[in-house]
Amino acid sequence: MSRTPSVGANWKMNLDRAGAEALARDVCDRLGDSPGAEVAVFVPFPYLLEVGRVIRETGSAVRLGAQDLSEHDNGAFTGEVSTAMLLDCGVQTVLAGHSERRHVIGESDQLVGAKARKALDSGLDVILCVGETLEQRQAGETNAINERQIRAGLEGVSPGDMARVTIAYEPVWAIGTGMTATPGDAQNAHATIRALLASMFSSALAQETRIQYGGSVKPGNAGELMAQPDIDGGLIGGASLNADDFRAIVRACP
Repeated sequence: MSRTPSVGANWKMNLDRAGAEALARDVCDRLGDSPGAEVAVFVPFPYLLEVGRVIRETGSAVRLGAQDLSEHDNGAFTGEVSTAMLLDCGVQTVLAGHSERRHVIGESDQLVGAKARKALDSGLDVILCVGETLEQRQAGETNAINERQIRAGLEGVSPGDMARVTIAYEPVWAIGTGMTATPGDAQNAHATIRALLASMFSSALAQETRIQYGGSVKPGNAGELMAQPDIDGGLIGGASLNADDFRAIVRACP
């Protein structure tokens, strides 16, 4: 089955307002209105409105994304950002469970699942991030960790809502380290995730669900990674801060 590749630019906690506007304009200008993949930029909260304006002005097909969300609608949750606030800023898609949220901030699998459900219930698309640490990988726990995180992250998600879910497999040991899973290792993890989705939902739904790879993806390795049959694009960190590099990664999608 043919799946439209999905490529996300996760800017993390980088840039200032002028830099965010300039990068967004460069990305939109380079990709145009037909980038060949579904592309989203995941922007720091303070710059969502600015980047959204740039996207509209350029007429680009790039989607506006947020890096996190609250599982609550409103209330006494200082520092949190609700889905209503994100929608008010024009956000279309959001990350849930990025490894830095899990392993630096300490978010549990259950909290990630609550955030994913809140996003879907609010009409946002979701990229659910999963992946193992180096210690877990060395202990042979990659598949078990991915299964645990996916089952918790998708608990209560209906088959109908899965059309708005993308899975991002991002081995923690390969994020920002320069280390990358070999194309074969990445493909094996993606194929195992797809088989898990088939057991949880159906074979047809599993074949329709996009699974991205994230972890030190660069122009030099993107083509070989994207050529794997179960890798449907990428969630890009550092390389997404350079418009030329990011464009090259998007163009590497088959």
